[in-house]
Amino acid sequence: MTNDDDAVDAPDEVSEAKRPGLVYFLGYGIMAPIARFVFRPTITGRENIPKTGRVILASNHLSFIDSLVIPLTAPRRVQFLAKSTYFTGTGLKGWISRTFFTSIGAVGVERGAGQAAQDALDAGRRILESDSAFAIYPEGTRSLDGRLYKGRTGVAWLALTTGAVVVPVGLIGTQEIQPVGTKGIRIRKVTVKFGTPIDVSVHGSAESGKARRLTTDEIMAAIHELSGQELAGVYNEAPPAGTLHKIADKVFPRERR
Repeated sequence: MTNDDDAVDAPDEVSEAKRPGLVYFLGYGIMAPIARFVFRPTITGRENIPKTGRVILASNHLSFIDSLVIPLTAPRRVQFLAKSTYFTGTGLKGWISRTFFTSIGAVGVERGAGQAAQDALDAGRRILESDSAFAIYPEGTRSLDGRLYKGRTGVAWLALTTGAVVVPVGLIGTQEIQPVGTKGIRIRKVTVKFGTPIDVSVHGSAESGKARRLTTDEIMAAIHELSGQELAGVYNEAPPAGTLHKIADKVFPRERR
């Protein structure tokens, strides 16, 4: 079951979703205190995250660093999907990358389209069905202009299918740590807000398009309340790939539906 709303930066193949092991706990135990000491984030609502059971952390997305901020500030282990290339490198560099992403709870996937969207959701479902916490960005990809984009319904499918509680997350200032187009890390203050848990079961079945849309809209409204971002009102899409497409997109802007 997928539709266009579900087709968000997704994989064609998904590695087995395993529970975090020793590398995760060692990495978290070392990195979390260091990150909190250096960046001194303002964290609110940690008590809103259930200590056990299935939970989806649905967050706005401003920077690559978001996938580090959420696991390092949450009170329980969190897993999320990351590009498989982070896990398949060779030599010392490959080992460092693989160890680092494993240590922060990432699960490797290969990006693609079509059936790939469902494959990604299935990976998230397997994580949740192991009674774990799973982080997802309903916008699909990070916002390059700081606005909050319309949510894709994959997050609703996951919540309605697994019965997971959804905790909305509002990230503020993470784009200043690693601005778009840069690789370096800057020391900047960030705020992480974990909102009140949402029971989405009231909206109906995961098979209902209306239920998925209503669920997603409720989640995005909660994220907006936490982050305070300007609403874009459209879906976030990757920029056109080729030079000619980029020129055409500027001359004849496409309407984002």
